[in-house]
Amino acid sequence: VQLQASGGGLVQAGGSLRLSCAASGRTFNSYGMGWFRQAPGKEREFVANIRGSGSSGYYADSAKGRFTISRTNANNTVYLQMNSLKPEDTAVYYCAATSAPAYSGDYYPPTTRRGYDYWGQGTLVTVSS
Repeated sequence: VQLQASGGGLVQAGGSLRLSCAASGRTFNSYGMGWFRQAPGKEREFVANIRGSGSSGYYADSAKGRFTISRTNANNTVYLQMNSLKPEDTAVYYCAATSAPAYSGDYYPPTTRRGYDYWGQGTLVTVSS
């Protein structure tokens, strides 16, 4: 599957952005999806994930209460709505997909990079103070 992330940009602290990740292929609803981010000089870190069924998401502590992950399987797209943005949210944001069957419905996808088979190219989010 190929992933194309978009929606990044420059926003002031307290503002909002919605990232999108469009996926190719006809079995999108079987893929667990995740969002990660990488700030300059730091390791790539988990932000949020969602099961193939798309019923709910799981979040890193840094994202809880501010970010919402969702997906529209009919459009092969996963979203990350980011509210109350902070300067420390500045990073390149990556979407990722895992084809492991367990994550299509019953279990949340991994929170580690190695758990994903496919990655998008990243979209830059810059939050100014």
